Amino acid sequence: MSEEKKEEFYEKLKTQLQDTSLWPSEYLYKFIVPTNAKEIKQIESIFDNLGAVITTKKSKNGKYTSVSINVRMKNPDAVIEKYKEVGRKVEGVISL
Repeated sequence: MSEEKKEEFYEKLKTQLQDTSLWPSEYLYKFIVPTNAKEIKQIESIFDNLGAVITTKKSKNGKYTSVSINVRMKNPDAVIEKYKEVGRKVEGVISL
């Protein structure tokens, strides 16, 4: 995805989050990564010290792992910043 499209996506997400939630609020992140302990650990470390509840589940063939993170975030900007951080630091990640 081009940088322009990413920014457009994040602006739309911010508007949706502002319109649908009172902040601070619980937010559920979902990521798909190739099954690799290093990549999963990187995602977990990004949410360290936030009181996040993290669950992982391998795909049927074991090639991919879904990582769900339920965490209380202070505002839409904080939600988006975590998406950007995961995108920068974790190779092969897909954000849902």
